[in-house]
Amino acid sequence: MITEHQYKRLMNEFQKSGVVDHAAMKAGMHRETATRYLAAHAGPEASKKPHTWRTRSDPLTDIWPETERWLEESPEVEAKALFEHLLATHPGKVDGRALRTFQRRVAGWLRRHGPPKEVYFPQVHEPGECIQTDWTNANALQVTINGEPFDHLLCQSVLPFCNWEWAIPCLSESGLSLRRGLQDALWELGGVPRFSQTDQSSTATHQLKRGESRRGFNDDYVALLSHLKMEPRTIAVACPNQNGDVEAFQGVLKRRLKNQLILRRGRDFASAAAYAAFVATVCRGVNALRGPKLAEERGRLRPLSHARYPDTDEATVRVSSHSTARVRGCAYSVPARLIGARIQAHLSEDTVRFAYLGEEVALYPRSRCQTPCIDYRHIIASLIRKPGAFARYLYREELFPRPVFRQAYDRLKAVEERKANERYLRLLQLAAEFGEDRVSDGLGALLRQGELPLADVIEVGLRDPIPLQPQSIDPFIPDLSSYDALISEVAV
Repeated sequence: MITEHQYKRLMNEFQKSGVVDHAAMKAGMHRETATRYLAAHAGPEASKKPHTWRTRSDPLTDIWPETERWLEESPEVEAKALFEHLLATHPGKVDGRALRTFQRRVAGWLRRHGPPKEVYFPQVHEPGECIQTDWTNANALQVTINGEPFDHLLCQSVLPFCNWEWAIPCLSESGLSLRRGLQDALWELGGVPRFSQTDQSSTATHQLKRGESRRGFNDDYVALLSHLKMEPRTIAVACPNQNGDVEAFQGVLKRRLKNQLILRRGRDFASAAAYAAFVATVCRGVNALRGPKLAEERGRLRPLSHARYPDTDEATVRVSSHSTARVRGCAYSVPARLIGARIQAHLSEDTVRFAYLGEEVALYPRSRCQTPCIDYRHIIASLIRKPGAFARYLYREELFPRPVFRQAYDRLKAVEERKANERYLRLLQLAAEFGEDRVSDGLGALLRQGELPLADVIEVGLRDPIPLQPQSIDPFIPDLSSYDALISEVAV
């Protein structure tokens, strides 16, 4: 048997010279072999006869008729599952080692007789046409902030034409995270595509009529895109494949971040801002690979707006008699002097800021799960006058700012429950006056010594701290005799 290369050489040499002996010698074969291939006008591959005979008995003979009945009835069943079923129901009729043969036979049967498979149609994307935005859960990255687990999502935007991408960490799939994520992407990109495309989630759309599937765009989302001079576009309900580029890039982004975290040799960050900067650096690194197509797309983008759409929602709220203001169903305390006043609440994706006449009066991290945020400094003066209110105060658990304060309260309650509330409130008053850190240190010292954490004892140390006495340290005078002895030994 000659090779295809030999056959081609034979044909070329024969066409040049027309002499069989010469062509056979050049192709490295016997004259009779060359004559046979020249007469057949077919190479070794074309001359091969198809392998239609068996070299061993068919191991699937006893089960194949039933296999065909199953495939005709349920062609979607997996070959391995069907094989395991036949092994269990027909013991001894088939060898378990025939699995690969069974899988190949089933695949061949389905290609000849099975139903048509789903066809995926590649799409043509125009530069500057669209940016797709979606969220993905990133807890699998196991990122921590100062040692604490950071539960978060990634709001990701992708340009389908050049696959440029951008992502920011966020806390929820909300309109505020969409507002910040989309604008961060556009300002990093330096231009605006024609369409902003999202899925049918409630972040961008809402049900137009109860009981109907039709949905319309939210007013806030339309206002955002109107400011950016973009048009809203969404995919069909339950058709994530229509958002295919950003859907596909979610897994790719998380794998890329995982690898970069390994190269960083650590998953802990000093702050959420530091982690966001890390994500941005990773995105810039991969976008550097998009050069030519990105340049083409940027040439088709519209200019950015002169200013960003506000990243916060603003609302005017009234301060209740509890010295709290409610925002999105969650209570936040503010200074008691503002009871009855109307103040402005500025709600971002991760913070809530309260202001009165333009002056900030309170700032909180955005509460999750509607957990109330109560600052004891705002209400401690009233609690000191009404210590009995502490026992059944609605937000009492929020008045233990650190574990050591809870430990101190439990210790006071165990010794004399009747006076525990009043004594504890005095500790909070000291924390508001002298600083939480200093009082925490004093409480920790008393608890470690087994003493009762009373405010009077703590206050003495706060008002008259024990001065640190400088210690007298004798000067160090080295003994050089050992060096002299060492030198003399070396000299000898």
